[in-house]
Amino acid sequence: MVTLFRNEFVLAFSLSLLVSLIAWRAHSLNGSGALAALGVGFFTFGFGGLSWAVVLITFFISSSLMSRVYSTRKTGFSEKFSKGSQRDWGQVLANGGLAAILPLLHYFLGESGWIWMAFCGALAAVNADTWATELGVLSRAAPRRISNGVRVERGTSGGITWLGYGVALLGAGLVGVVAWMFSLQNHGLTFGLVVILAGVFGTTVDSWLGDTVQAIYYCPKCEKETERHPHHSCGTSTYQTRGWVWLNNDWVNFFGSLSGAMLAGLLGLVFY
Repeated sequence: MVTLFRNEFVLAFSLSLLVSLIAWRAHSLNGSGALAALGVGFFTFGFGGLSWAVVLITFFISSSLMSRVYSTRKTGFSEKFSKGSQRDWGQVLANGGLAAILPLLHYFLGESGWIWMAFCGALAAVNADTWATELGVLSRAAPRRISNGVRVERGTSGGITWLGYGVALLGAGLVGVVAWMFSLQNHGLTFGLVVILAGVFGTTVDSWLGDTVQAIYYCPKCEKETERHPHHSCGTSTYQTRGWVWLNNDWVNFFGSLSGAMLAGLLGLVFY
């Protein structure tokens, strides 16, 4: 029994290390991001198991691919975002930190349907948000602020489009389908629908926070709003114009993940 326990964790560490190294070599992660991904993968696979790892890898691979799709066309929008497509430790933990904690609860509290659903809801939310962010900027229609419908520039935090919501639904749907297929419990179609709903809800919360309370800065040289601080991509110092100073994009992503997890977990308690 002890040997089996140890072998499972050795396998979890080995596979997580392999995936992290591949992502680092592919420039999807920088050094700190690779180390954080190693930790997230180890806890997810080691304490959750294969099904949990498959859902996590689905998110990671699909979101990484979305970052590369139409990369040339998206170059002009990078000045808006606080970081580039190469994820660091903050981005990894913002998107996968909660997903790494839930397998621990599953392991120590015993198998519970709501914890599994919360895990899937968290990853559906961050996958939906990543897809919407990466592809929504390609919409021909100008985005509108989610809080009041006013038109904003493409790439503006909290700006939404029908294309963005469409791909967000697809991103959440991918996680929902994979989670349903690899679920160890006999969940019906309702399970997948709950995960998809949680994913769309999570990205909506993400957009709302990004529009209303996320820290946004201004570059006087480029005369543009940006998430970048203390310097814009041009090298000019930026100053804050709105939002809470501590609430950067990483925290917004985390709260989006938390919202998806909470909704899926609560519905899991109701249905299962």
